[in-house]
Amino acid sequence: MTPSTVAGRGAEAGVSAVVVDDSQFMRTVIGDVLEEAGIDVLETASDGGDGVDAVLEHDPDVVTMDLEMPGVGGIEAVDRIMTEHPTPVLVLSAHAADGAELTFEAMEKGAVDVFQKPSGEVSVGLKQQNEALVSKVRSVAGADVSAAGAAAGRESAASRRRDRGSPTTPAAADHEYPDRPTLVIGSSTGGPTVVEGVLESLPVEADFRVLIVQHMPDGFTGRFAERLDKASDYAVREATDGARIGGGEALVAKGGKHLEVSGYGGGRVRVSLTDDGPVNNVRPAVDVTLRSAAERIDGPLTVAILTGMGADGADGVRAASDAGGSVIAQDEETSAVFGMPQRAIETGVVDDVRPRSELVTGILDATTERSA
Repeated sequence: MTPSTVAGRGAEAGVSAVVVDDSQFMRTVIGDVLEEAGIDVLETASDGGDGVDAVLEHDPDVVTMDLEMPGVGGIEAVDRIMTEHPTPVLVLSAHAADGAELTFEAMEKGAVDVFQKPSGEVSVGLKQQNEALVSKVRSVAGADVSAAGAAAGRESAASRRRDRGSPTTPAAADHEYPDRPTLVIGSSTGGPTVVEGVLESLPVEADFRVLIVQHMPDGFTGRFAERLDKASDYAVREATDGARIGGGEALVAKGGKHLEVSGYGGGRVRVSLTDDGPVNNVRPAVDVTLRSAAERIDGPLTVAILTGMGADGADGVRAASDAGGSVIAQDEETSAVFGMPQRAIETGVVDDVRPRSELVTGILDATTERSA
């Protein structure tokens, strides 16, 4: 099918987009939402092949990408875009339960983030989420997907698993691990593949209790936990209210819920889920988890702030540091979006800044050094 051109009305805002969706209705709705917010929709396309052509022709700042389309699907389109003309891609997924696995496959190919299409009456639901959609598109448009960065993000899981098992891998270096350490990981835009890499390389011998706060819609966090469980030696699951974990176990904050540390004893962390309002415009929020962890965990506490837009985590790392915890942040060069790490670094409490390939080494060094 031939792409349809949409007259741009938002060039002054400095963000341009290509919209790819096999539904004419959805292309119109998404295009109107973005244009009304001042985002210049350069072109729309009805399948992945036309979407790739539109990217090559127009060089947009961001692409919104449906996944399940006739002809060239979204995953193949993302792969081609990242290979031929690296451009930030936001996946729009209509059905979380059915589309979560496809979404993570798209992220492995280089997609930066996901926005969940509403179910039911799409036009009404999507228009109610206008502000959230526009914010997400602008966030993804600022992501760094240079060829080098994309290649690092698309490194195969099998390769990372081989590295993890190698005695020459930094993550496998000898460490005198402290007793009952807790690790809190916070990330947002561009974070899922980085988090997966950390969990794959984190030695289970370190016996961390791991809490993961990834800004992600409800319906995706459960599948994310399953992927991490398969990729890691840690036992990973989506958090439920009242869940407890001990050493070698991890919880992923549930999308749409704040995750609080509600208790700590005998080396086990207990959590609760709340429906309290968004913090830093997000739920779950890293700050909520970190402040409760700093208040209740009296064992070794390490925090890793990874790629993401915004300031979530900055207040939390102050609380963690004041409680005696150690803090590391991902560096600018390997972050898709340097917002969250930068704001954490600006607090002055970050102990170390590492590229994504050295995050696990940084976590282990910071944990052992602070506990010495």
